[in-house]
Amino acid sequence: MIAPVIGLPVKRIRVIKPRVGGAFGGKQELLIEDVAAHLTIATGRPVQFVYTREEEFIASRSRHPMRIRMKTGVKKDGTMTANEMYALSDTGANGAHALTVTGNTGHKAMALYVGSGPYRESPNIRFYADIVYTNTPPSGAYRGYGVPQGYWPLERHMEKIAHALDLDPLEFRMKNALRAGEIHPFSVAWSEGRDPVPEIIQTNGLEECVSRGKAAIGWEQKLSDKNWQDVPGAPYLKRGLGAALVMQGTAIPYLDMGGASLKLNDDGSFNLLIGATDLGTGSDTVLAQMAAEVLGVPLDDIIVYSSDTDFTPFDKGAYASSTTYISGAAVVDAANKVADSMRDRAVLILKSRAGEVDFNPDEIELSNSCAIAPNGQAVSLEEIALHSLHHANQEQIMAVGSFVSPVSPPPFAAQFAEVTVDVETGQVVVDRLVMAVDAGVIVNPVTASGQVEGGMTQALGYAVSEEMVYDELGVAREKDFRDYHIFEAHEMPVLETLFIETFEPSHPFGVKAVAEITMDGVAPAVGNAVFNACGVNVDQNPITPEKVWQELTGKK
Repeated sequence: MIAPVIGLPVKRIRVIKPRVGGAFGGKQELLIEDVAAHLTIATGRPVQFVYTREEEFIASRSRHPMRIRMKTGVKKDGTMTANEMYALSDTGANGAHALTVTGNTGHKAMALYVGSGPYRESPNIRFYADIVYTNTPPSGAYRGYGVPQGYWPLERHMEKIAHALDLDPLEFRMKNALRAGEIHPFSVAWSEGRDPVPEIIQTNGLEECVSRGKAAIGWEQKLSDKNWQDVPGAPYLKRGLGAALVMQGTAIPYLDMGGASLKLNDDGSFNLLIGATDLGTGSDTVLAQMAAEVLGVPLDDIIVYSSDTDFTPFDKGAYASSTTYISGAAVVDAANKVADSMRDRAVLILKSRAGEVDFNPDEIELSNSCAIAPNGQAVSLEEIALHSLHHANQEQIMAVGSFVSPVSPPPFAAQFAEVTVDVETGQVVVDRLVMAVDAGVIVNPVTASGQVEGGMTQALGYAVSEEMVYDELGVAREKDFRDYHIFEAHEMPVLETLFIETFEPSHPFGVKAVAEITMDGVAPAVGNAVFNACGVNVDQNPITPEKVWQELTGKK
């Protein structure tokens, strides 16, 4: 992207990613890189471009503000017959992500509920949108990419319907929710601006997510206790529980591609070169784990080099919850090719020791840094490396792998929230968040839990405190962290993560995404919990004390 802007050929551009913190979509566009490059060319000196905090607010990218209307047909027994969403999306001063973000709002959120009975086979779903330019900073990519904007109204709307019909809110949702074996309803209509390809949902652990999440937060016990909502000694405080069901996607089908190369070293270790970018997600570790699993070696024997455009293979980018799925499959592809070469070499070595052998290379197991034959004979990977480099039929054992997926298998999750509402001031305190997630097979539970907890933390700000307001001239009210409140560690609620593992057949390790779905459910779950606590609906997030107080008192 930067080459034509600064007038240099692509071969003259080298991008090296240092150790950096999270991106969350903010590094998906050129914002200041071209300015730094021009100044470097002009001065012949290294240039560091640093934003002020105010510039971070007014000259970077934020989530697309949207106004959304919902209209749903439901029978008295909870059978959903039709569902409609209209979105008015504000793309700010330019439309860099206007189409895809707003399309995602419908593609991910509206696909979750397809109705029940005869309505499941041909769901009556309508999504349409208008996107407008405004005199405010451009909206862009931000974690969730339009999907949190869809689930906030959808899951608040589902709660209102269940309440109006006196239905159990979770049973009503599950009755109409998408199931494994069914077609993704939006896959036949839209695919980020490309030709849509029908896609079948292969795995869906949503039912178990609901069951496990309910048990973890004490859903049945608390809601069946008439006294639970009252806080002893504080009649002005009311407690409430809320839930939201969500689904997301995993990468972009027929578009996202990852590459990896793997080289066997003299001592039996491996160099893994990947284009995938670790932006604090731990992907270097996770991808090394996948290679180590295939090769039967300890993690320390995989030396990772990532994101240097002169040396590492191509990768489309760390976005769309794609790295473990797309880049991971590329790593597995390269590792399998190297493993096959090592098995062939192990047979040569064993033949040189014993003459003929009565087994094939594919019968050899790679384990404990050795190639182990069916008869128990073993050859160390160091022996294999030295044999290949210095003895018969010399060769460098290495391979390149790549992966493009024809599908985008959705993860599913059930989000639960417990809140305390001050009915005199409108203050909402979120006491506990529980998220039960079906993200396929979890490669690294520690880093995956970090993704969920970090996502719930971000989503909590989206739910109750983070707000960007502009006056009629487009001047921002929030320009620093005094007015724009991000949760600090001591303010956080209790967080609990539950993984419901399924095996996604489109991936060699059965993985699905976990990064972005964590943003989708907190805000509506908190909104539903506030309604459960004090009977008021706040339809515009974040749910600030002023908005709750206005609903409680009728004073606006």
